[in-house]
Amino acid sequence: MKQLWAPWRIEYVLSKKDDECVFCKMQNEDRDRENSILYRGKKNFVVLNIYPYNNGHLMVIPYRHTSELTGITGEEMDENGRLVQKSVEILQSRFNPHGFNIGMNVGSPAGAGIDEHIHMHVVPRWSGDTNFMPVVGEVRVLPQHIRETYDLLIESFKGIK
Repeated sequence: MKQLWAPWRIEYVLSKKDDECVFCKMQNEDRDRENSILYRGKKNFVVLNIYPYNNGHLMVIPYRHTSELTGITGEEMDENGRLVQKSVEILQSRFNPHGFNIGMNVGSPAGAGIDEHIHMHVVPRWSGDTNFMPVVGEVRVLPQHIRETYDLLIESFKGIK
C-alpha cells in the first residue's frame, strides 16, 4: 500500500479554531475577494481553498450549515453537482490539468479538516505534480499565489448563469 503524506495540513489541524464555522462566517461577510469566494449560487458557493493541495484547489459549499451529507436537500445537492461540473470546466480551460480529485470527507475520521460543515473538494491534478518537497522539506511548491489564481478564475465564474 502506498502512503500519501500531506504534512502541511498539520498547520491547520493544530491551529486554534474559532467557535463560529469558518464557512458560515465567510458566506455572511461582504468580502468575497478576501475570502476567495469565486461564485455565489442560490444554495451553494464556490471558494478557493486557502490550504490548497494544488493551484486551483477549490470547494463547493452549501450555504446551510450541516455536517451530514444526508442533511442537505435534493435542490442543494443538484446545484452543488452543477457547480462542481462548472468548476471542472473552468479549471480545465484555465489550467489544463491532466485529471481531478473530486470528493467530500464527511466527519473528522474520514479526513475532514472542517467537519462541521460539509463541502466538496475539486482538486486539479497534473502528471508528476507530487514530488519529494512535501515529504522531505514539509514544503508545498505552488507556482502561483492564491490571489493570482483568484484573479485568473473570477471572470470565468462571473459568466455562470
